[in-house]
Amino acid sequence: MLLIPAIDLKGGQCVRLRQGRMDDVTVFSDDPAAVARQWQDQGAERIHVVDLDGAFKGAPVNLAVVEKIVRAVDVPVQIGGGIREAETVQHYLDVGIEYVILGTKAVNVPHFLQDMCLEFPRRVIVSLDAKDGRVALNGWAKLSSQHVTEVARHCERAGVEAIVYTDIAKDGMMQGFNVESTRALAQAVKTPVFASGGVSSLADIHQLKALEADGVAGAIIGRALYQGSLDFAEAVKIAKA
Repeated sequence: MLLIPAIDLKGGQCVRLRQGRMDDVTVFSDDPAAVARQWQDQGAERIHVVDLDGAFKGAPVNLAVVEKIVRAVDVPVQIGGGIREAETVQHYLDVGIEYVILGTKAVNVPHFLQDMCLEFPRRVIVSLDAKDGRVALNGWAKLSSQHVTEVARHCERAGVEAIVYTDIAKDGMMQGFNVESTRALAQAVKTPVFASGGVSSLADIHQLKALEADGVAGAIIGRALYQGSLDFAEAVKIAKA
């Protein structure tokens, strides 16, 4: 089971949002590359990066910072936020990104996702954010009518490497992740599912570990690491047990 520290970028800084609100920001570091090295030193086997500015603009904004992060670590880096063109995917792969994470456009333009999976096999992950089972789009600004399970099945047919699943109601709230909805989604597809949003304690890691047989491959962890409520090295020991 893979526990992946998250580095969210806004204005070149490492930040966390609460429930995706760009006006509810906590800045944790002015040196995201150093933060990435720190997580690698504590046992991270992959780093999760989100270009928050890119997600809202619809095109990458923090490219230079992303490149510094890639150069700073020896583990794979995955990146999401504003990736809506094949050229962007290619650029990220060229600078050493291992996996690109598609969001809104993967849902809105199904053939784009299929094309990306064909052109960049084993390198495409889809991020599905949901509230009450419905997929949220455009940086959570819009709630679609599509159910997350059906969208996940389409992603699987397209050939995605993994699915990152976020329950918006839980994200950044330090109240645990949605165990039942995560289990249900993982059971509905054969593609590995990573939980995201709300993982905040060692108890959550134990709950996550219990979902491994259902197809949950791990979790992306954010605010809890930066506020010190979750010991990452200890969490990794539980995940690897």
